[in-house]
Amino acid sequence: VVATTRAETMLGDTAVAVHPDDERYAGLVGKTVTLPLVGREIPIIADEHVDPEFGTGAVKVTPAHDPNDFAIGERHGLEQINVMDIHGVINAEGGRFEGMDRFEARRAVKEALAEEGRLVGVESHRHSVGHCYRCDTVVEPYLSLQWFVQVRPITEPAIDAVRDGSSRFVPQRWENSYFHWMENLRDWCVSRQIWWGHRIPAWYCEGDDCQDVYVSRDDLSECPDCGGPVRQDEDVLDTWFSSALWPFSVFGWPEETADLDRYYPNHVMVTGFDIIYFWVARMMQMGIHFMGEVPYPDIVIHGLVRAADGRKMSKSLGNTIDPLEVIDEYGADPLRLALIQAAAPGHDVPFDLEWVSAARRFGNKVWNATRFVLGNLEGTTVPADGGYPDAPGPADRWILHRLAEVTRRFDELSEEYRFSDAFGLLYNFMWSELFDWYLEMAKVGLRDESSAATTRQTLGVALRDVLKLLHPAMPHLTEELWSHLVGEGMIAAAPWPTPVQMEAPGGVEVLQDLIGRVRSFRSQHGVSPKQRLQLLVAQGAEAVEDWWLGQIDALANADLVVVDADPGTGHTRLVTGPVHAFIPLEGVIDVEAERARLEKAIGEIETDLRRSEGKLANEGFVANAPDAVVEKERAKVEELTTRRTSLRGQLEELG
Repeated sequence: VVATTRAETMLGDTAVAVHPDDERYAGLVGKTVTLPLVGREIPIIADEHVDPEFGTGAVKVTPAHDPNDFAIGERHGLEQINVMDIHGVINAEGGRFEGMDRFEARRAVKEALAEEGRLVGVESHRHSVGHCYRCDTVVEPYLSLQWFVQVRPITEPAIDAVRDGSSRFVPQRWENSYFHWMENLRDWCVSRQIWWGHRIPAWYCEGDDCQDVYVSRDDLSECPDCGGPVRQDEDVLDTWFSSALWPFSVFGWPEETADLDRYYPNHVMVTGFDIIYFWVARMMQMGIHFMGEVPYPDIVIHGLVRAADGRKMSKSLGNTIDPLEVIDEYGADPLRLALIQAAAPGHDVPFDLEWVSAARRFGNKVWNATRFVLGNLEGTTVPADGGYPDAPGPADRWILHRLAEVTRRFDELSEEYRFSDAFGLLYNFMWSELFDWYLEMAKVGLRDESSAATTRQTLGVALRDVLKLLHPAMPHLTEELWSHLVGEGMIAAAPWPTPVQMEAPGGVEVLQDLIGRVRSFRSQHGVSPKQRLQLLVAQGAEAVEDWWLGQIDALANADLVVVDADPGTGHTRLVTGPVHAFIPLEGVIDVEAERARLEKAIGEIETDLRRSEGKLANEGFVANAPDAVVEKERAKVEELTTRRTSLRGQLEELG
């Protein structure tokens, strides 16, 4: 007794298979049985592919209509009987069922088996069936004559090229996937029954006495042997076969053109990991075979863009995003920058529209910064290259020093194909250092006639260079801003930035931290930014540079004064690096009211802290509550403790 999900295929059965270790059938292997409805004697064979636990442990073998059965048939030399034509209609091999559609024959075969008393039963069975992705027709496994490429001669050189370093994968771990695929590759079926593609270069002689087949580089109009009519194979080459030729075929190959000489081999191939096997491996095979060298020395693999929850985007799940709709709402440049920043090498990208929104805000920041610079250039333009100041002031030296460092590191990261890291570095530098700090510092230099020209020069070249670095990620925005800042040529054709190496003045980080702490003091105590403060430096005065005074005046609205000793209570202490500075509180805040406010806040925190610590001390809570809830409570304790320490410090400073 055997079972089948496609009863009509039993007309093409050529064996019954059992597992070699199945004792129930050990004495039957080598004998024959009669195939019902057809009357053909077929052998009983033993094959390890059979699952003895499934059904009766005996399976019918139809090599022409099932890929697994085909493999069994190859191992045992079974006859391959095709019982259908290409339209899914039973042919003459199907005997009395000839002319029936496959589904009609399925019913008829079961009815005929029942009439002969050979049908044990019919059960509903849900299983996976291949469907055409275009018309949703059930795909019929069908034995047919196809064209193959013998892969071993072209695979081994492609494997060797990666092993000897002629081509390298970035990240390197993808080499393992490449080797596994290539070393286990079977001969490649390259003929496809589709409308579009390169026709198979094979011609069939239709002469009465010839019937030969010819594969030719040149189109044939007649048989080379008998002169009879020929018919070209109607199949086309596998799409990946044609795609594998792309690195050289688009440049005029097989002719030795100037473009082919210039562009083959290229430098780098950037693609997703999902087509390493289909495209990268094929290009390596074909490139080495036809051109004698690898198509790309570097193969950079990136992840797939997925939904925000990490799942693959799918129309059926309803989680796809139309990039054109995103571009309509946010712009092409923000989408491009957001994807680049999120695409860490070798990792998938869980796409989030908030990233695009943040990238758009960054674009607005760049636009507004450019407006500020243009408004201070007094009608002059910036050269497309060079133009760095000869004797810049301290703030100018600092930003030019940082610009050179960032450019050098950006280039290093790009050479390593760490584009997300490179643009993350640039993003932070532009937003935090160039825009938030230097543009504010530059206002001091612009107000002084002796330094205004140098500051304008620095503003121009610094902005110009970061626009060049940003251009690959935000080409539309940077090209537009370039037209106003430089006014000639295109940024895409401008030289890559090479900022001058400049020694930075000392203590810039200390100055920035000090200004930040003054601003934080105002925020904590509700002191207006317009209220003038005193900043008394008692320790670390030797670290204070003269040029700090103007910056602290402009950016912190404070007077910096060096004093001999710590002024004691009634002051807030600000410590940054070697510098200890104090802000006198008298006249700035109501000390008693502030003390009362801080004590009340500390009391509320301690109440919350006791409640959370009590929960964590309860063994039942820790044992029974979800891990996420327990961790949240621990994080709350840590946060409350930190806030209490900060408020106690503020209270202590009040004296």
